[in-house]
Amino acid sequence: MSASRYDAIIVGGGHNGLVTAAYLASARKKVLVLEKRHVLGGAAVTEEINPGFKYSVCSYVVSLLRPEIIRDLELPKHGLQILPLESTFTPLPNGDYLARWGDHDQTRREIYRHSPRDADAYDDFGKLMYQLAVAVKPILAMVPPDPTSMSPKDLMGFLRLGKHFRGLGHEQFHALHKLMTMSSADYLDEWFETEALKATMSSSGIIGTFLGPRSPGTAYVLLHHYMGEIDGAMRAWGFVKGGTGSVSESIASAAREHGAEILTEAGVAQVAVKNGKATGVVLDDGREYTASVVVSGLDPKRTFLDLVDANSLPDDFVRDIERFKIRGSSGKVNLSLSELPNFTSKPGVGPLHKGAVSISPSIDYLERAYDEAKYGDFSSRPYMDIIMPSMIDAGMAPPGKHVMSIFVQYAPSDLRGGWDETKREAFGDAVVDTLAQYAPNLPEAILHRQVLTPWDIDRDMGLTDGNIFHGELSLHQLFCMRPTVGHADYTTPVRGYYQAGSGTHPGGGVTGASGRLAALKILKEAL
Repeated sequence: MSASRYDAIIVGGGHNGLVTAAYLASARKKVLVLEKRHVLGGAAVTEEINPGFKYSVCSYVVSLLRPEIIRDLELPKHGLQILPLESTFTPLPNGDYLARWGDHDQTRREIYRHSPRDADAYDDFGKLMYQLAVAVKPILAMVPPDPTSMSPKDLMGFLRLGKHFRGLGHEQFHALHKLMTMSSADYLDEWFETEALKATMSSSGIIGTFLGPRSPGTAYVLLHHYMGEIDGAMRAWGFVKGGTGSVSESIASAAREHGAEILTEAGVAQVAVKNGKATGVVLDDGREYTASVVVSGLDPKRTFLDLVDANSLPDDFVRDIERFKIRGSSGKVNLSLSELPNFTSKPGVGPLHKGAVSISPSIDYLERAYDEAKYGDFSSRPYMDIIMPSMIDAGMAPPGKHVMSIFVQYAPSDLRGGWDETKREAFGDAVVDTLAQYAPNLPEAILHRQVLTPWDIDRDMGLTDGNIFHGELSLHQLFCMRPTVGHADYTTPVRGYYQAGSGTHPGGGVTGASGRLAALKILKEAL
């Protein structure tokens, strides 16, 4: 038994758990973070898998990290440096391409080349999405009230929410209603006619979800990604110098500065519960630590079904968590390259290599990729979101060499017959073969590749079924229903046991919002 008693123990050193630790430690609480892996960050981690080449192994871009967290924890002082990703390049099978550049006028001219009507609509669409993102943003900083409660606190929460939406104009409210219920494809069909533009934009609505672009509800996920900002610039995406692990390391540094203790290779086997209250944790190696509060940064399945004895939880709550949708839908391929990909539609090295490349030529292409996954296979011609970090941060690869980060959909966690090494490599082959159709030099340029399926992400990163959002961002799993009604306020049925992972409001991505809101809740009510 450890002689030390803590105010709070954080289970999991992912970025949300680290945010919770940093806020609690800054309030002068004695905090211990326990991380199972040898490296902090969970899915937001940088690792040198191939000597000299640094991979942002899972999460690879940043935009949704809340500005208030960056400000409160002074993360730039702790090494956080965000470099802009200013363009998105979509190569097309016919040898053409569509590009959106950092320069607005250049983007407008490019869209005009495909459709004068779309060039005009693009500005209006951007303005409306900006307005909706601003309208929804305050909800990201709100602890969801309980719809089953008649307490004054919860009733006031819904009253404030109602006043907020009542303040929206008719056009904004109507558009928000559409976004919450429509598919991204149907919504974008109302605005645009260029297939590549609609497909590339709708891809934001399918990232991390087991849905296709024509599935209702994906328009909200598109808005979710629109709410990102960098230095106050909405809809801005960036790459973190040193890889996404630098986000986690900067938060950990802030936590340590305030006195938090952080241990790696310290997996938690069980949360100790006595008389309905969490009293501490037991590690895989038998070590025990006690605390007034235990906080899980893991997904809801692991938080409740793995760490806590089922007898400590109400039966109906356990059934809710068992029904919580958390299917993985995506994989990741990281490449070390001897040279950059040479795209036949725009040959040579250019600005496109410093931005994102999207393999999303049409809505039908994306929907067919989803159809394969829906019936148990990985996509033979998948959607891909690609960046080349070494073109943005030279320290990510040796001189003259490069790294490529490829986010891939679809790769179903419940693959027919199950995942194994052979199917993992076949999935990697499908990614490379598809990309080679647009950049034929790529296969010969590969020095090393790392392929991650949902099976790997579950096993290695601790995300159930490899779901990158700790649970699907579907309408029945948002706000006061995330992860379940009655406990969307970061509490659990066990006194002194809290949840702070992305399976809580406001959901997935490298936001830190769940960790911050959980910490504020704990400081107000428990410590």
